[in-house]
Amino acid sequence: MRILLPFLALYRRHSLLICLGILLAIVTLLASIGLLALSGWFLAASALAGLAGLFTFNYMLPAAGVRGAAIFRTAGRYAERVVSHDATFRVLSHLRVFTFNKILPLSPGGIARFRQAELLNRLVADVDTLDHLYLRVISPLTSAAVVILVVTYGLSWLDLSLALTLGGILLLLLLLVPPAFYHTGKPIGGQLTDLRGQYRTELTAWLQGQAELRIFGGVNEFRNRLNAIEYHWQRYQWQQASLGGIAQALMILASGLTVTLLLWLAATGIGGNSQPGALIALFAFAALAAFEVMMPVAGAFQHLGQVIASAIRVKQIIDRRPEVTFPAIGPAAKDQVALSLQQLTFTYPGQLLPVLRGVALEVAAGEHIALLGRTGCGKSTLLQLLTRAWDVDGGKILLNGQPLQAYDEATLRQMTAVVSQRVHIFSNTLRENLLLAAPSATDERLGEVLQLVGLTNLLESEGLHAWLGDGGRQLSGGEQRRLGIARALLHSAPLLLLDEPTEGLDAETEQQILALLRHHCQGKTLILVTHRLYGLEQFDRICVIDNGQVVEQGTPAALMDQQGHYTRFHRRINVTPYNGL
Repeated sequence: MRILLPFLALYRRHSLLICLGILLAIVTLLASIGLLALSGWFLAASALAGLAGLFTFNYMLPAAGVRGAAIFRTAGRYAERVVSHDATFRVLSHLRVFTFNKILPLSPGGIARFRQAELLNRLVADVDTLDHLYLRVISPLTSAAVVILVVTYGLSWLDLSLALTLGGILLLLLLLVPPAFYHTGKPIGGQLTDLRGQYRTELTAWLQGQAELRIFGGVNEFRNRLNAIEYHWQRYQWQQASLGGIAQALMILASGLTVTLLLWLAATGIGGNSQPGALIALFAFAALAAFEVMMPVAGAFQHLGQVIASAIRVKQIIDRRPEVTFPAIGPAAKDQVALSLQQLTFTYPGQLLPVLRGVALEVAAGEHIALLGRTGCGKSTLLQLLTRAWDVDGGKILLNGQPLQAYDEATLRQMTAVVSQRVHIFSNTLRENLLLAAPSATDERLGEVLQLVGLTNLLESEGLHAWLGDGGRQLSGGEQRRLGIARALLHSAPLLLLDEPTEGLDAETEQQILALLRHHCQGKTLILVTHRLYGLEQFDRICVIDNGQVVEQGTPAALMDQQGHYTRFHRRINVTPYNGL
């Protein structure tokens, strides 16, 4: 249960709405009990008055009470649903923001062992499950406890012993039944949470890998694995439903036995009156209505197993410490950036072989450098180290003579613009996706940048209001890459780190983009990662990386004279460099 304490602390932010929802639930339950009890007494009293030939029976007052209770019950139920669901959605929104804020600093090192689908499942489904804590545990238990006390107190004015009997039975059930079903249903809830996460993760992988699975004939095997997980999931759902049915049946049985006991005790008299008459009906119907309060309580703790399992899964992420921490205050940002890489070594966690081995590189302010090498040689890793996605195992990275670790995150991001291999497009408008890089940019500036990168076609129909969809599905790979370049241009940082920015572009567009980058980066430091040879003649220096080391560096002409790795790249790709961009 201690696992829930950090999440319960977040409920304080919405304590007013939560308390109001519980109060409305109590009022609604009391109105419902009052309606049934008063109606039963009214009908019984009217029947007895008719049999006795009484014409002075006041039916106006109880009739008004029945109408009032019905109105309170209906209005209270509506208001309670509105307030409770509003409070739940606000709590869930707060929980998601809280969880995401904990996850964000972990990227990429702290969450490397989690699959993307698993992270999404924990952020969405597991956080959603935590709403049971309020709707199915806190609210029903608190409301039931208060209603039992109020009903017992109200009935004690008529007969103390009968009121205490009813209240004692209800209180005993409240204390015994939920914990008993909690311990019974806890393993089932844990299995349901794990199987749900496993199924959604495997389903996501199956949908994403349809092409590969069909090519290699693995569709049926993967589908059988999904069916097996789904079968076990459904079995545990059936067990939980059966447990819920047993809990409801137990409450119905207790309700019948309690009413029978009250009728037997009331037969001898109520409140000293040996002929209680219609008061017997009042106690009987009050007991029946009070047990309606206990029905949600029977299964309240049954869902607590799922809540605890989801809380454990969420805490496994939010309790992880970031691989990289930034100081609160660092050196001030500058308009120019010079880099000094001194004997860098780096190995990814869980791997035996290092990715980078003693990399040494000096980059002057305003210099344009291309990092050339085969796939997997460490080029992209080097860029990630420059953005402090990871910290180096050995060596130093100096930015303007200061250690990279000395810069606070805001300053480092202000001085750096990155175009990664995978450009993420948010499910939003074209304008909002561009404003991520420059929140204060005008529509005119956004249109200019889109024209520079050759995305004028996106402006032809809906303009900047164009909806890009989830992951930019409406855009081709080349258009997504150019949108990433547009963001880098808008950010206008003194250091640009580009990882395969022209991948997926045709030769003509590639030349235009490279020419644009050369023009935009005049006076700025540019580091371009590539395994292509187009346009490298225009760079100040080319650094060839192989097996995690800088094996060659120099101008294109000097590297061709060395007859080394750069020359072999030319021969292998069989490309004649073009002059002039």
